[in-house]
Amino acid sequence: MVEMDHIVVVDDEQGIRDTLQEYLELKNFRVTPAMGGATLREVIASGEAIDLVILDINMPGEDGLTLARFLRESSDVPIIMLTAANEVMDRIVGLEMGADDYLAKPVDLRELFARIKTVLRRTRLNSGTPDQAATEKQRVRFGSCHLDLDTHRLFDQAGGEISITAMEYDLLCAFVERPNRVLTRDQLLEFAHHKNWEPYDRSIDIRIARLRRKIEMDPAKPQVIKTVRGMGYTYAPT
Repeated sequence: MVEMDHIVVVDDEQGIRDTLQEYLELKNFRVTPAMGGATLREVIASGEAIDLVILDINMPGEDGLTLARFLRESSDVPIIMLTAANEVMDRIVGLEMGADDYLAKPVDLRELFARIKTVLRRTRLNSGTPDQAATEKQRVRFGSCHLDLDTHRLFDQAGGEISITAMEYDLLCAFVERPNRVLTRDQLLEFAHHKNWEPYDRSIDIRIARLRRKIEMDPAKPQVIKTVRGMGYTYAPT
């Protein structure tokens, strides 16, 4: 019997929890509904494996941003955040907290399903182990770091692993495949997501800023992923 992926849906509105649970269970996911952070923490404390968390940003008490920060401090579980339709700042902060994706409410269930599949696919690729990798490893240098294309992992100069999200890996691959070429924000969105997001450039800027903090010697003066003013970004192999 194939084990079902376990999704925790955190939302203070019971109607939304019930709707998402019913739909996702029809899509062969195992769903745990949580009305807030306390229930989410209980699931985590139980040691039960979680494959993905859907987090509503605007909840009383511990909001989604606080919970996203908590999750990122303790795990790499993928996060999809639910935001109000016009709350751009919530999306920006959510991405900075390490969310893998976001959707505006009211949620289109088919789009949510597509996003879940995409995030889970990237996460699995990103978590490959050396035993699963091909014999010949390919490593690409990013400043003092190395990206292992076989295991989908990033390492620092001393060989320590640097945690990256699935989308961050996709962005690094987009640059690897197109060195010394200016890539626009729209192109990077397409390369990283295999589809165009809504017109919202800042999501890419936030991802690039997070990557620079991981691979650049001085993120304020980037030498690996450079900004081309008015155009986009370019990867300068070292």
